[in-house]
Amino acid sequence: MSITRKSNTFDPFSLDLWDPFDGFPFNHSLFSTPRSSPSLSFPSDTSAFAAARIDWRETPEAHVFKADLPGIKKEEVKVEVEEGNVLQISGERTRENEEKNDTWHRVERSSGKFLRRFRLPENAKMDQIKAAMENGVLTVTVPKEEVKKPEVKSIEISG
Repeated sequence: MSITRKSNTFDPFSLDLWDPFDGFPFNHSLFSTPRSSPSLSFPSDTSAFAAARIDWRETPEAHVFKADLPGIKKEEVKVEVEEGNVLQISGERTRENEEKNDTWHRVERSSGKFLRRFRLPENAKMDQIKAAMENGVLTVTVPKEEVKKPEVKSIEISG
């Protein structure tokens, strides 16, 4: 496999990036732009589906999910519980309107629907889930039931 550059001079600050998938027989390129590939000018819905990045952290009191959803309003996001213990976070990011007079140089932001599901452990309090959206970050807090430590009774040994 050879690496090809777009120009004869090496420019470390160039925005022209080498695409390792260029020339492979699938439907999209990592760095496709309207100029380089008119039919692939916008990311597919599949890339938007995978683009919802979510962190899941467990504290002693709760399971905390944080999702980066820049540019999405809280009205465009759904947080639901399915099948009793499956947390589902979904929504849709709409694409900007295309003006016929505009020339697009780069389209990197994804648009389309996204959906993520997480099976919660048995100690999750499903009736006390809270969600909040602030500065494009969705935080879902699922409180945990307190784990009752088994009572240990000391038995005296005779003899």
